[in-house]
Amino acid sequence: ADHGSWGRPEEMTMARPAYKLTASKPGSDLAMEQAAAFAAGYLVFKDICNDKAYADTLLENAKMLWEFGIAHQGKYSASVTAAAGYYQSFNVTDENCWGSLWLYKATGEDKYLTEAKKWYDMAPDWGMSWDDVIIGNQVLMYNLTGDSQYIANIEGTFNEWMPGGSVPYTPKGLAYRLQWGSLRYASNMAAAALLAAESGVHPDEYRKWAQCQIHYALGDAGHSFVVGFGENPPVAPHHRSSSCPWSPALCNLNIVHIDTPNVHTLYGALVGGPGSGDDYKDSRGNYVNNEVANDYNAGFQTAVAGLLHLCVKGE
Repeated sequence: ADHGSWGRPEEMTMARPAYKLTASKPGSDLAMEQAAAFAAGYLVFKDICNDKAYADTLLENAKMLWEFGIAHQGKYSASVTAAAGYYQSFNVTDENCWGSLWLYKATGEDKYLTEAKKWYDMAPDWGMSWDDVIIGNQVLMYNLTGDSQYIANIEGTFNEWMPGGSVPYTPKGLAYRLQWGSLRYASNMAAAALLAAESGVHPDEYRKWAQCQIHYALGDAGHSFVVGFGENPPVAPHHRSSSCPWSPALCNLNIVHIDTPNVHTLYGALVGGPGSGDDYKDSRGNYVNNEVANDYNAGFQTAVAGLLHLCVKGE
């Protein structure tokens, strides 16, 4: 429903159906992702926000989701078929490991680590995204266990992503996994590289590589790919509400095809990124290269925060 509409979010009055997962319509991948998020939130609210009551609520729900996910295996997009056209899940193994690792980090209970090892994938990661957290598992498994055997798995992934590996590069230096959201993959892997470096895995090499990938997005390629930041940033991202004129003027799909900057500046949003030759067209209709999305910004923001952390520490 949302994808078929172009307008202001406050004016969305059409039917917006909600879906749920059940024992007969499972989605262990989605359940485990949410369990991981709740477990991570538990640690933040317990250790940083000093809100034990809310932290405990998050952990309780993380445990229930984990139990549900383990007991009822299946891809969420097979149960919620409306999602399959846009966000189809291709496996559940990495999410099963991911949720289990975060519960182990939150509780220290061995059953979660045992389950994580059952689903762990040691193969090089194709590229971290909303449907792939293999490199996250590899880094977190090493971080939590200290077992050096997992270093080889992290190295295997980044050997593929570093120059000379299987991932191609644009002429100006972006690790280019896929045309659609090319900066998403590079930024996510940059964030993973910084986390691996923080755990002591090739810190100088991995930090330098991550910095180069993020600096490409920030402008080293000749212009910024972040709305409202740097030199010649995107001004017409494929984004509904920022493109709409001020009310009461009409906002509909016709706006997509008007060659003007968006009315509102979506500060900080990372657009999809360039083509394989560093080519890029700043156009609202160019959803392949100029769309913005939560999963584009998630890894990018994490990597930027990691680089700022190193800068503040003088490293």
